[in-house]
Amino acid sequence: MIKEWATVVSWQNGVALVSCDVKASCSSCASRAGCGSRVLNKLGPQTTHTLSVPSEQPLVKGQKVELGIAEASLLGSAMLVYLSPLVGLFAVGGLFQLLFATDLAAMCGAALGGVGGFLLARGLSPRLAVRDNWQPTILSVGLPPDELRVETLSSEAR
Repeated sequence: MIKEWATVVSWQNGVALVSCDVKASCSSCASRAGCGSRVLNKLGPQTTHTLSVPSEQPLVKGQKVELGIAEASLLGSAMLVYLSPLVGLFAVGGLFQLLFATDLAAMCGAALGGVGGFLLARGLSPRLAVRDNWQPTILSVGLPPDELRVETLSSEAR
């Protein structure tokens, strides 16, 4: 299970709207100057993701919750998004090279296959997204922001 903490934005009728911060993948890396991930993270304007998660327990704005999603669903969606255009690119490019025996045909076939794979992934993703095991779930709930937990040490520990 992959876990991440999120902040509750709102809760209504058993559905919580939560916001997750996007973390840079290389914030503690020693090779910051030559890191491609760091450059890509700076380019993207989006710093938070907002999700709707079912929650039987009433939640308040600002409360922290721990979300979890199964590794299999995350890997499956990543494979769908990244591998289907790649497989389409190589398969249709190779087929066009075999049929027409020119580099221009192979290049056009590769472009068609890549776009076709992208469109296939785009068409399948809404169907897969409604599966229960592909949805994030709330694993644990933190205290509301207006409550404070104070623990005192026993007299022996002082």
